[in-house]
Amino acid sequence: MKARIFVTRAVFPEVLERLSQHFEVESNQDDDILSADELKQKLRGMDGVFATSSERISADVIAAAPGLKAICNMAVGFNNIDIEAATCAGIMVTNTPEVLNETTADFAWALLMAAARRVSESEHWLRAGNWTKWRYDTLLGADVHGATLGIIGMGRIGQAIARRSTGFNMKVIYHNRTRLAPELEARANDAQYVSKEELLRTADHVMLVLPYSPATHHTIGAAELALMKPSATLVNIARGGIVDDAALIVALRANRLAAAGLDVFENEPAFDPEFLTLSNVVLTPHIASASEPTRRAMTDCAADNLIAALSGATPPNILNPEVQRKI
Repeated sequence: MKARIFVTRAVFPEVLERLSQHFEVESNQDDDILSADELKQKLRGMDGVFATSSERISADVIAAAPGLKAICNMAVGFNNIDIEAATCAGIMVTNTPEVLNETTADFAWALLMAAARRVSESEHWLRAGNWTKWRYDTLLGADVHGATLGIIGMGRIGQAIARRSTGFNMKVIYHNRTRLAPELEARANDAQYVSKEELLRTADHVMLVLPYSPATHHTIGAAELALMKPSATLVNIARGGIVDDAALIVALRANRLAAAGLDVFENEPAFDPEFLTLSNVVLTPHIASASEPTRRAMTDCAADNLIAALSGATPPNILNPEVQRKI
């Protein structure tokens, strides 16, 4: 008898076809956003779940699915899953690292360039019919080439971002929980390890690439924004909650910060509508990994993890290997 799995959101049909060769598949191809109670109901009797970052798989949800053996997240982040509760329940949890590093790094640069050079603002200005003549001071932005790039969170994606800075002749400084090995610093455009405070005071452009956890909640708040140069740019492609959005809005409105590029927000998709009143922020709907090849690779990776987990093999990207050792 085949194991039963639930796919929580719409995915590529080819992935469902592949999964159906191994499992009895129930899927939410209508792409409804499921409440916690609906998710509990859907997971009853399931052996595995193919999840996305939009579902909060809490301890309560886990307790309501006693037969669950694997939660396979189609995301590199996993703050939507209570891993401690899953581990206590003997449930394997996996994510999809590596496959989105380069695409996400590309997008970080797209946001940086758009924010620093006022691309979105200038397009809206042009579309509104304001371009009637050339002026020496029209929509002046900040240079990226030759500037200092500060990266907070120097994991795989942070390092990929740093490598791209070589072509812009930038100095790279970074802050991380632990310092990188010298050879990794050298590959990341000779990145220099500094304190968070020094990075914020020194960098012309700051990129946030750290995972969300209670420890990183509001890593950038009012105090941190006050340390940054008024001419600086802040880019967040990590997770909502790492930045205090209300404090950022205040800083942008007062021009205590030149610009921001945001792909993630607190309480997304219900982000703070005050952002829409600002011209010096570029807003995108959590699409840093949204190239077709990368999203296909993410779904394939999540499927690989699920197939392995429910067939007795070690999932390639298991986050709590102690569970499998007990099985």
